Parts: sequence; C-alpha cells; structure tokens
Amino acid sequence: MKNLDPLFPVTQSEYHKNGFCLVKTLLPDDLVSRAQPHVEAVLRSEYETGVPAFDRNPGNDPNRLRKIDQAHVSDRTLFEVATYPAIGEWASRITGRPWIQLWAVQMLFKPPGGAATGNVGWHQDRQYWQYWEEDSELFTAWVALSDVTEEAGAMKFAIGSHQWGFLDQGDFFNTGESKPAKLPEGGKWEEVPGTLSPGGVSFHHCLTYHGSGPNISKSPRISMALHLRTDRSRPKAGANDYYVSHLDDPTMCPVIYSA
Repeated sequence: MKNLDPLFPVTQSEYHKNGFCLVKTLLPDDLVSRAQPHVEAVLRSEYETGVPAFDRNPGNDPNRLRKIDQAHVSDRTLFEVATYPAIGEWASRITGRPWIQLWAVQMLFKPPGGAATGNVGWHQDRQYWQYWEEDSELFTAWVALSDVTEEAGAMKFAIGSHQWGFLDQGDFFNTGESKPAKLPEGGKWEEVPGTLSPGGVSFHHCLTYHGSGPNISKSPRISMALHLRTDRSRPKAGANDYYVSHLDDPTMCPVIYSA
C-alpha cells in the first residue's frame, strides 16, 4: 500500500490534533457496489448467513434513521466490508499501534426526505462504552457506502473535542441535535462536516463529539460504523455486556490488523 504513504502523516496528525481524520477513498468501487444491495437485504431482515443481526434500534420505521447492530455476522459481503484490509492498516497507521480488533458494527441507513427523525444527536461514543476500562484506546472507522454530502446528512465533528475528556453529555437519539450544555474551561465549539465519497472512511476518537442532521437529498445515506480497539484496551473486570463477551469469536470480533 505504498500509494497511501504520502497521505499518512497528514491523516495521523489530523487525528491526534482534531480527534478525527478523513480518508476520501479507501474501499474499491466494486466492493461498495456489491455491498449496497446487501444492506437493503438486511434491512428487509434477509440474512445471508442465517444469523440475524443483533439489534434494530429504533426499529423498522422507514422514516427514521435505522441502526442495525452486528450486521456483518448476517451477511458475507458486509463482513468483507468490515474486514477490508486497508481499513485495518490505516487504523494501525493513524493510532501507531500494531494490533487492531473489530469489536462491534453498526449499519446505518438515513432515509431521504429531510425528516428530523433521521438526525443523530451530538454525543461521545464513550458514553455508550462504559464496559471498557477508562484508559482503553477505542475509536471508530465510519465507512461511506453512498455519496455522503452535507445535503445527505453527513456526520459532523467538533474539532478537538476529544481533548476535553469524557463529559458524559449528549444523546445519539436526540433528533434535535442538542450540543453539550457545558463545555470545559477554554473549550471552543467548532464543527465541520465529514463529507465522503462512496468508499471513503472517516476515523474518529471515542471522545470526539459528533452528530448529523437531516438527509435532504433524494437518496438514502448508507454507512457502516466499525468500532475498533488497539492492544491498549481492556474490558472492565466482570463486564458481561454483549460486545465484550464475544471478543474471542473471530466471526464476531475479528482482528483486522496484526503487525
């Protein structure tokens, strides 16, 4: 992957400084094209492997953002997306760590039409990941499977917000997109959209505030959020949450990079 080397110092610097970075093109066009009908199949509860997706939240309302967990265990092509080698290599380069494991997947389908029910409220992923030790190195690779423009409701990031620590404010399901009520001293709210072409990937830290607005385009916004960890991570002792109880299962939580 030497063709990616010129971009690496830029993205690594952006990730550590801003809490996120964008790799505009990473997955090949043919894989993205093959994945799109498989997303539609999972939305219809058609599971290629016979294994149902773990959870549908907030349900099957076609007017709402649909979030389906662990879709990669239900479909071989979506598993191929989630384990695409370049994602693991970029994750290793950006974090500087030699080992990357996929521990959770969310398939996200934001319908067109501009309804506020497609919004995602500002939040830190760490709010929902309390079963990991506090110093665990956790982050997300967000894979665009459609054209993610501002009109399509691209994810937005609050620049440098990962440096504020864990504020425990925000709500993924707040369709009003409410920002944190109180920022730390010296904190400045500055947000930017993470627009991506199909096959592009954004990486963001587990403390980076992010959210998204309505999809006012004519097409659905389709993506997969891959939740990753490095070797600098540990589940809390006695934690029995679904996501940390399958870490030894390579079909659920494969290691996607190992130096």
